[in-house]
Amino acid sequence: MKSSISLRVSLSLHGHSRRRQGVDPTPVPGNSPPHVVGCILAIALLLCVGCQPPGKPTRADIELKPEEVRDFAVLYRQNCAGCHGQDGEGNTALALASPVYLAIAGDDTIRRVTASGIRGSLMPAFAKSSGGTLTDEQIEILVHEMRARWAKPGEALGAPPYAANEPGDRARGAEAYAVFCAGCHGPEGKGTPKGSSIVDDSFLALVSDQNLRTTVIAGRPDLGHPDWRKCSPERPMVPQEVTDVVAWLMARRKANPGQPYPENQQAQMEN
Repeated sequence: MKSSISLRVSLSLHGHSRRRQGVDPTPVPGNSPPHVVGCILAIALLLCVGCQPPGKPTRADIELKPEEVRDFAVLYRQNCAGCHGQDGEGNTALALASPVYLAIAGDDTIRRVTASGIRGSLMPAFAKSSGGTLTDEQIEILVHEMRARWAKPGEALGAPPYAANEPGDRARGAEAYAVFCAGCHGPEGKGTPKGSSIVDDSFLALVSDQNLRTTVIAGRPDLGHPDWRKCSPERPMVPQEVTDVVAWLMARRKANPGQPYPENQQAQMEN
């Protein structure tokens, strides 16, 4: 009780003293003591810890350099989908998601073709060492993920090998063509309502010998072209028949496609 009275007296005397000195004892808004202002600022700083300053980009906002991309979907979309289809189902080029293709083409083959391209065809080189834009690591990601996502072990048992083991014979190829191919592509390969021409100058100029062989073996499901097992209702093609049909097609490739005049072809050969 005495301490309470003493406190009130002390405060009263303090206020009276300030009034005698001409100072208003009433606190003025905005004139908070320095230690109060410091506390407020400290609390504000604590509340802002971890907040992203406005306008500052996050890691997700920063675009990766081309060589830093490691995502298969991005790499495939930017480099492969235009020709091989969005999901590898094929477009202007064969389907990479074909289990038959992945069964006959090993990783070394796919890696080499991706890195160096295929001479004399529309397949360009993608490796930086060959003038492309992809690093070795990015090519490895493409090769690994294509097989992991699309291969089906056991799907193409007994398939002819990717590369021919023996030279082809075009005379035998003509006989095999009549059995396995003429029903869709016509007796001379010039096409029917069921299948396109496969002896067209421009077509043969844009595909390699290996591409012809791969197409005969793996087919083009996106175009309704069956693989080697279903070209005839009687039986599948044997490896040598595939090789011979390719030899028959190769024999129809012109040295200078698109040149209608023989004398121009001869002149080009001489120059």
